Amino acid sequence: MSVPSDPTAALPASDLPTLERELAALFVEALNLETAAADIDPETSLFGDGLGLDSIDILEVALEVSQRYGFQLRSDDENNQKIFQNLRSLAAHVAQHRTK
Repeated sequence: MSVPSDPTAALPASDLPTLERELAALFVEALNLETAAADIDPETSLFGDGLGLDSIDILEVALEVSQRYGFQLRSDDENNQKIFQNLRSLAAHVAQHRTK
């Protein structure tokens, strides 16, 4: 299965911001972040100087995403660095693979 170079290109423009907001709320809830979901910039890095998440945080988020959207985010996926680059890239991945 080939992956398009720009995964957001296949999405209707109106769907991605909605999914980004849903995922931001999921991050805040699942990780007990002190940041409001509305304050999370979709292009801010999830790691390091961005949201400052670590691998354990991402595992928790992956579990929540799997339960909510009906597909598995695998720890051995070679694209994880790109998928979890920021909220926008995660939303694009979820939009492409969700089953519910």
